[in-house]
Amino acid sequence: MKASTSALLRATAGAAVLLVLSLSAQGQAATPQAVAADSRITQVKVYPGSATVERVARVAAGARSVTFACLPAGLDVQSLQVSADASVRIGETSVLTEQRELSARCSTSPLDGRIRELEDQKAALQAENDALGMVTGYLKGLAGGSGNDAPGARAPMDARNLAAMTDAMRRTGQDSLLKQHQIQRRQTEIDRQLNPLLAERTRTQGNGGQVTAVTVTLAAGADADVKLSYQVNGPGWTPTYRALLDTTTRKVRIERQALVAQATGEDWRGVKLVLSTGQPRRETTGRLPGAWRIGIEPPPRPAAEMAYPAAPAAAMAPSPIMASKSMDSRERRAEPLFDVSVFDNSFATEFSVPQAIDVPSNGQRVTMALGQHEDTAKLAARTSPRVDASAFLVAELDQPAGVWPAGPMQLYRDGAFVGSGRWNAPSDTRLTLSFGRDELVRVQAEPERDNQGTGGFAGSRAERKVQRAYVVENRHRTSIAVQVLEAAPVSVDEKVRVASEFSPQPAELAWNKQPGLAMWQLDLAAGQTARVTADYTIGYPKDARLQMR
Repeated sequence: MKASTSALLRATAGAAVLLVLSLSAQGQAATPQAVAADSRITQVKVYPGSATVERVARVAAGARSVTFACLPAGLDVQSLQVSADASVRIGETSVLTEQRELSARCSTSPLDGRIRELEDQKAALQAENDALGMVTGYLKGLAGGSGNDAPGARAPMDARNLAAMTDAMRRTGQDSLLKQHQIQRRQTEIDRQLNPLLAERTRTQGNGGQVTAVTVTLAAGADADVKLSYQVNGPGWTPTYRALLDTTTRKVRIERQALVAQATGEDWRGVKLVLSTGQPRRETTGRLPGAWRIGIEPPPRPAAEMAYPAAPAAAMAPSPIMASKSMDSRERRAEPLFDVSVFDNSFATEFSVPQAIDVPSNGQRVTMALGQHEDTAKLAARTSPRVDASAFLVAELDQPAGVWPAGPMQLYRDGAFVGSGRWNAPSDTRLTLSFGRDELVRVQAEPERDNQGTGGFAGSRAERKVQRAYVVENRHRTSIAVQVLEAAPVSVDEKVRVASEFSPQPAELAWNKQPGLAMWQLDLAAGQTARVTADYTIGYPKDARLQMR
């Protein structure tokens, strides 16, 4: 009776323990837990020097929180933005940064399965190779190939079976050595597949760097997507251009491209990419001008007062107003001057790439096309004989519409690469592109004549006469337009007078809005030669010295 009572008590106690554990598990399950969702990058907007990344995670109905794990440690916490549809109420957001190896989700890699598979194949091959090594070692022992074998290690040899046994040993040894060679080849091939995977896993895991996890408290009334956006420094894009000239049709096609690169620690795989010319990292408010105060400078102090200044009665602290002005002046001098760039516009231009783009986080530069512009150009051979007796083919066309940031440009003439330049948006409506030397236009600068004399009343003024002449020859089979540039003297002092005479008269005397820069526009037929001259008379006081700049 006592034994049965004791057994009943033990059974009751065990049931109670199971009931408590069950209730405890149910209570823990009912407690809201943070769900580490498998978020994905849906869109990246790249600026010059930064990027805004958008991630989306799916949450189930009734979820109370969601965690975006394995984010780059360098994200800007202040730029975090969380949004969802009306069925999800968003609460507070917490950010945790930790070492990658301490995070169970971030310490693993999608490449682990493939790496383990290759490592198992390599281990199996190594085991087979070791087994074959044992076979070849045994055969060597039978053949007495080792002088250190113990007595009796060699099997007794029957003379009647000697030929068959040696032939069997030869075939077995040959097969074993051949299989070992094939195994080594297969191991080498596995290493070729395994090494890039190991390097890629090391790169994606950041060599054990830090990662960030963002946990969002929410109340989901239905299945919905939660979007998280954040900014990271470092990524950027650079515009590049290709200009292709067809001299037969005089068509110029300008292809606009973009080079995108990033090393944030997370790969952008199959994302929608948007390139923007804006710069969110720049200042949001422009600097204001200070007041321009004009007064009369006080008269200088007497020399005696300057030599023996009166000693102050007591050391006085500087006036707060004077100290503020002095400090403000020092701060203004210490502030950096921001160079004006094409990106500093009131409104930014964005380029949306239609297809999904992969940009790995290893600094690899990805090139993508952003469209093209084609127009008919006006061609001319331009030369500055005074500086360089060479002619260069230039194309003038209307400036394309839109924002075209400055960037490197590759130039092609009739399909041949002629050189590299740089695209800079012109200040006026005309765009000029240079497509290399025109070797069929011969330019010659005749020796300059420089004479000195006197003039004016009783020879009170000096005169200097300069004569320049240039000869241009068209060796093309067709007619061309030639532009000859000449820098004429310009007086910057009322005592210096300049008189200029040109033959023929230049088409422009202030070419490209530069005073004194003359330009002859010549239309030369095939084989035709033209000569242009410029005569300058410079008058100045006889006792003065000219300053030539």
